[in-house]
Amino acid sequence: MAVTVTSVHARRLTAQLLAGAPARDPLAVAERLLAIQGQDPRGARLAIRARTAGVSGADIDRELTERRSLVITTLNRGTLHLVRSEDYPLLQLLTTPPLLTTSATRLAQDGIDPDTTARAMALIERAIADDGPQTRAALRDRLERAGIPNLSQSMVHLIFRASIEGRIVRGPMVGRQHAFVSVRDWLPDTTPPDRDTALAELARRYLAGHGPATDRDLARWAGLPLRDARAGLQAISGRLRRLTGDLVDLADRGRAARLPPSRLLGAFEPLLLGWRSREDVLGSDPTTIVSGGMFRGFALVGGRAVADWRLTGSGIEIEPFTALADADAAALATDGAAVKHFLRS
Repeated sequence: MAVTVTSVHARRLTAQLLAGAPARDPLAVAERLLAIQGQDPRGARLAIRARTAGVSGADIDRELTERRSLVITTLNRGTLHLVRSEDYPLLQLLTTPPLLTTSATRLAQDGIDPDTTARAMALIERAIADDGPQTRAALRDRLERAGIPNLSQSMVHLIFRASIEGRIVRGPMVGRQHAFVSVRDWLPDTTPPDRDTALAELARRYLAGHGPATDRDLARWAGLPLRDARAGLQAISGRLRRLTGDLVDLADRGRAARLPPSRLLGAFEPLLLGWRSREDVLGSDPTTIVSGGMFRGFALVGGRAVADWRLTGSGIEIEPFTALADADAAALATDGAAVKHFLRS
């Protein structure tokens, strides 16, 4: 079945909830996208805003801290992601094992051997069990008093290790910082499926929010070996539609929705992180938005990035790459006012 680049992009925009009817709430966005990159808290919240109607920042915070239905922790590619709590076991099972070797190497470079690592993990768990949610500073103080060395360098890597081992996740806010909590105490059910079932479910859920895509797209997004991505797709092959080249999609996918309205998207926007290529969104020169591992916020018009933007003391500043049509400029200004309101909610 021949599929043009334009139709593939339109289908992806629809899968991403950027075209068509908006999602009903933050959980529905996380369910569709499976994992939203979350090292920039504002960017993760703006990703949800762009895919919903009438959702406030307070609504997202409530799911994170009161209902515990959303959680932020280190998963795919060793990066912080916001996910549904019920999806945590699936992603923790599959996407964190490839990170363990890199973690051990980095800790060794900081003078932390396996025995010291194990002792640090036990101390982190004990601190949380004894005193409840702990900030990074509080955990560092506990480890320092216990004689764990070189914490100026190793603390971030010990937190990383405890996270990928499934010991801790980020929980409530303490001041302006996320406190760390025990996975067992914070999340309702952390029992993962068996690995073959998990790979099949990962492939299905990835395509639900990112299809059409290739096995290499899935492997890159999840940080998995290509063989695992292929195994997951093979397990659901009877539910797939094969398109041109290596592209596949869910067979029951409906038609692509109309192109999305003009809107502002935040830093580390999922639309830029789900596939190997970003050319459909950014064109042949992505450096205006992506540079040095940073992903800046941008304005989307007709499914393409047309400007970058920033929040200033006086409001939202939008800097178009080229002149915009009056209607598009007006639509972005209106959405900018909505973004400003959302970030203050």
